[in-house]
Amino acid sequence: QLPSKPSSQSLRVGNWSERKSHRLPRLPKRHSHDDMLLLAQLGIPSSPSSLNEDSLSTTSELLSTRRARRIPKLVQRINSIYSAKRGKKRLKKLSMSNIETASLRDDNSESESDSDDRFKAHTQRLVHIQSMLKRAPSYRTLELELIEWQERELFEYFVVVSLKKKPSKNTYLPEVTYQFPKLERPTKQMREAEERLKAIPQFCFPDAKDWLPVSEYNSETFSFMLTGEDGSRRFGYCRRLLPSGKGPRLPEVYCVISRLGCFDLFSKILDEVERRRGISSALVYPFMRSLMESPFPAPGKTIKVKTFLPGAGNEVIELRRPMDSRLEHVDFECLFKCLSVRQIIRIFASLLLERRVIFVADKLSTLSSCSHAVVALLYPFSWQHTFIPVLPSSMIDIVCCPTPFLVGLLSSSLPKLKDLPVEEALMVNLGSDRFIRQMDDEDTLLPRKLQAALEQALERKNELINQDSDSDSDDECNTLNGLVSEVFIRFFVETVGHYSLFLTQNEKGERAFQREAFRKSVASKSIRRFLEVFMESQMFAGFIQDRELRKCRAKGLFEQRVEQYLEELPDTEQSGVNKFLRGLGENFLRCISDIAFFKKKS
Repeated sequence: QLPSKPSSQSLRVGNWSERKSHRLPRLPKRHSHDDMLLLAQLGIPSSPSSLNEDSLSTTSELLSTRRARRIPKLVQRINSIYSAKRGKKRLKKLSMSNIETASLRDDNSESESDSDDRFKAHTQRLVHIQSMLKRAPSYRTLELELIEWQERELFEYFVVVSLKKKPSKNTYLPEVTYQFPKLERPTKQMREAEERLKAIPQFCFPDAKDWLPVSEYNSETFSFMLTGEDGSRRFGYCRRLLPSGKGPRLPEVYCVISRLGCFDLFSKILDEVERRRGISSALVYPFMRSLMESPFPAPGKTIKVKTFLPGAGNEVIELRRPMDSRLEHVDFECLFKCLSVRQIIRIFASLLLERRVIFVADKLSTLSSCSHAVVALLYPFSWQHTFIPVLPSSMIDIVCCPTPFLVGLLSSSLPKLKDLPVEEALMVNLGSDRFIRQMDDEDTLLPRKLQAALEQALERKNELINQDSDSDSDDECNTLNGLVSEVFIRFFVETVGHYSLFLTQNEKGERAFQREAFRKSVASKSIRRFLEVFMESQMFAGFIQDRELRKCRAKGLFEQRVEQYLEELPDTEQSGVNKFLRGLGENFLRCISDIAFFKKKS
């Protein structure tokens, strides 16, 4: 409570310098929820008004030490690479009026727009794509999908796809020869499931026209994705192998359809399927029935499936989902085996600008692994357009589509691909680490200094991973998957990490994003240029839309890194709403201190 109003006589007591010396010291930066918990554990009051100068200093030191300690050393090493390349200043100084009106003065804005028509063309293309789609983006986030997946089965159905010879022709067509469970009631959901089942054989055998009976064949694992009209996605996990027997024969595919994106978990399931099929195909189906009855595993949790195998008796198979759901279906090792760092960055830049990208490879497993890997580089953004890791040759005309896509094609389809009237697209040969076709500007799409940091961090990946670490948190990201993910997350932290400062709230409690203020607050001219284009993408629009509609703040690794980034900013760079509110709080507390001082003197 405020003390009673002092008299005019008491206000004259004491000189200004003496009164100034009794002011509260400058408050530290805002504390996160975790920081508040730490203060409570240490017995330190979290309210600034109850802190004296010594406790404020002690608290700041404790929190600074804790923040440094909670950032894994690998991440600190990555951040230092970006800092060395980027330079010191990141954001301009802003005021509250700037945020509200979004009419910031930008001395370079005219020269930016006039000096580079290329960036104008990129922006116009993305705006044109938005108009072609004729609807707001149906933005799918990992968090929303995980919520939907809860309380569901581990998988929806299991099918066996075999090749059947066409009548009077020496070619083969893929068909579903077994399905579990059977579709029963003719409901709307069942009809939709039937439509999906019709498409599955083509994805299991995208190269059906090239097959002839063989005596030997090494089993191959790959995956595909089915996207529904409502934007929902289902993964198909496949194991292609030769059925038991002698002499030349055709392969068959065991395919599991699930909403869960977790390649390693289903790869283990397919290993067990292959082991049982080697004994008898009749042993596969009881195993799949046991799986169907198993609960949906939460991230980091293990489920146990009880099965029976002749000769071995009762068995328990453990299936575990990784704690980090983002990388469940990702294998960066395959991507780096196929492509150099420079090529990966060029592909990443093309996807950010929502261009058309086509992968070509000899193996289905290579196509699916590399396609999922490059999409994972976009986190915290999500690819919103056509995504077909393995495109059946019968659907190759999709590459003539004018909207963005990322598709994978087997090398046998390359001659036909070259004959099609494909508009501007990046075609990548994963077997030779070269571009079949390109736009010739892929090296100029990203901010130059940040691109240099990306390249350096990825080139030093083995060195960064193998450096000593002394914390448990380092173990979680001291892998190739962890490092690559952190390197690209830092790129997005550097470019859009300040977005939360420009989400304002109106009287109705609705949040709105101040676009121009957000872009012009960046000190780097090259990053501002990049944002001018990137902000027109569906990825960015959906990302911001998701944040505007959330009732609580987003949670995830990106948000953690953003919070750490904002804490790193020097006081001179603190900007936006947080700076305004913090300044208001400091003035209020100083006022209280002054009044209390005068009252004591009187």
